Amino acid sequence: MTALRSYVSGRWQAPSVEGTPLHDAVTGREVARISSAGIDMAGALDYGRRVGGPPLRELTFHERALLLKQLAMHLQGHRDELYELSYRTGATKFDARFDVDGGIGVLFTYGSKGRRELPNDTVYVDGPVEQLGKGGTFVGQHIATSLRGVAVQINAFNFPVWGPLEKLAPAFLAGVPTLVKPASQTAYLTEKLVELIIDSGLLPEGSLQLVCGSAGDLLDHVTEQDLVAFTGSASTAQRLRSHPAIVRHATRFNAEADSLNFSVLGPDAAPGSAEFDLFVKQLVTEMTVKAGQKCTAIRRAFVPAERMDDVSEAVHERLARVVVGSPANPDVRMGALASLEQREEVRRSLKALMDVGRIVFGDPERVDVVDADAERGAFVSPVLLRADDAGRAEPHQVEAFGPVSTLMPYTSADEVVELAARGAGSLVGSVVTGDTDFARDVVLGVAPWHGRVLVLDSDNAKESTGHGSPLPMLVHGGPGRAGGGEELGGIRSVLHHMQRTAVQASPKVLGAVTNRWVNGAPHADIETHPFRKSLAELRVGDTVVGGPRTVTREDIDHFAEFTGDKFYAHTIEEAAAANPFFEGIVAHGYLVLSLAAGLFVDPEPGPVLANYGLENLRFLTPVKPGDELTVTLTAAQITPRVDADYGEVRWNADVVNADGELTARYDVLTLVAKEWPQ
Repeated sequence: MTALRSYVSGRWQAPSVEGTPLHDAVTGREVARISSAGIDMAGALDYGRRVGGPPLRELTFHERALLLKQLAMHLQGHRDELYELSYRTGATKFDARFDVDGGIGVLFTYGSKGRRELPNDTVYVDGPVEQLGKGGTFVGQHIATSLRGVAVQINAFNFPVWGPLEKLAPAFLAGVPTLVKPASQTAYLTEKLVELIIDSGLLPEGSLQLVCGSAGDLLDHVTEQDLVAFTGSASTAQRLRSHPAIVRHATRFNAEADSLNFSVLGPDAAPGSAEFDLFVKQLVTEMTVKAGQKCTAIRRAFVPAERMDDVSEAVHERLARVVVGSPANPDVRMGALASLEQREEVRRSLKALMDVGRIVFGDPERVDVVDADAERGAFVSPVLLRADDAGRAEPHQVEAFGPVSTLMPYTSADEVVELAARGAGSLVGSVVTGDTDFARDVVLGVAPWHGRVLVLDSDNAKESTGHGSPLPMLVHGGPGRAGGGEELGGIRSVLHHMQRTAVQASPKVLGAVTNRWVNGAPHADIETHPFRKSLAELRVGDTVVGGPRTVTREDIDHFAEFTGDKFYAHTIEEAAAANPFFEGIVAHGYLVLSLAAGLFVDPEPGPVLANYGLENLRFLTPVKPGDELTVTLTAAQITPRVDADYGEVRWNADVVNADGELTARYDVLTLVAKEWPQ
């Protein structure tokens, strides 16, 4: 049989030994062999740092994000190849889409978020400028820069496509190369994924490597600049976290481990209600998608004590309609487990759970299958248990990583919160209820033990992605047993791959470091109006000063009549005089903004295409009739778009009165052409 190859140090490499056989989860036939023998792990990490890192870091966030989008589009064109290979893992077409399309969706999401939420730069500015001295000449700010190591990902068998892509996306966006070490059972699918990526030629050489087989001495060679991300069992996560090299170098370690996730049916959800049906449908879905081999699957289902019989019967009825068998058959709803070894592991775990609960559906030892051999393939029946004593330890400690869930009763919100917490930390919990008070009590009660909580009701059911669907813009991870880490989570997971550093300097130097204008830094070209400059000509610090303009009582009265804003502070002298903030008639804040715009805008057609908003607006000193206003507008940040002929410019606007007091400060956001004919 063909041995799986690794892609390291810029080339595909076959193992130096025959390797361990891998089997089709459905037929039991050998499909490949796997070994990492002959791989120079230290050399692979060095190659990633030395060859992969520098060109990746030279790209801006926007350039990296665009490559992720292009990669997603490329993989979309090869989905059928990945679907077909997924059948060997026991996955149905629906399961394969969950894995393949989900992974591609992560790439699209980070491709979008990277261009929307990160600068077109290589440095991320974290938080506002902090004034460290009274005179304003000594300031500080946090920045984030790319770590100089490799993101090592050790993945689980259940998501051979989504798993690598959900870790690759934020690392790549952060400018850190990735080395993928997939679980052996399904590594042939990850090998195909990496082959498609490498053949695309989209990613810089060295930014992605693959090791098929044992990790060997890989972790012996990690440093303080590397990162390790692990998905798998809690016991393995504990062992890896304490690896001497990881401890010695304080290497960043992120774990996403198995967990005893819960779902609770609210006391308001009677049989026949929308929420009752949603709970039952969701539970069966979570038991059968990927044959229950999901770290987010529902293992503990809590229902009001008086609803135990109703829920048992409804779930039994729905499970009875689930067709188990070959994923190639379109009628099959649930395929096989990933391997015969995994089936035996599920059966062993079930024995412990059966000591405290009785089976209300399924048989761990036999199952009727379609178009397959139940013994040669890794098939197992969905199993629903009922444990009427929810206080027993086993359901809160033992996880059968397959199509298995346990029903347990509760009598109050406080009790179900306590029961959920006994899982000692989970990735996700769900609350299915139309009772907002119950939902709030449970959400706030379980939140310290859960990385994500879904509240499902008839209002959001049509749009909800479900209990077990991690979303790249939200945290995927959880405390305690769930690993204590966070995968995904939008820009949070990007920053996990970067070093946060506090820079203390003068405004001029800090601006040079961050490529942004900082209050107190010198102003640049004041002679040429910056609105006459395209992005190619505009520079951070370019400034225009407008004014002064005297604000009259007639201006205030006219604005009040014209807009309809007749708030008493602008129109009634006695009431305004009694106001402790104003002590007399004052101009509308929006009048101040409008007058300021009239002072700095260049009206002729030019490279400034549109104003699309204001941010950080503060009115600091009231403007009274007779006050003179002067505005200083400075180009504070320039962000060209990599996929358009324009970019964004953030302008700092300071409006002062004749005494030099700030009356308003805000940021103006404009779209500006990259080039403009002279």
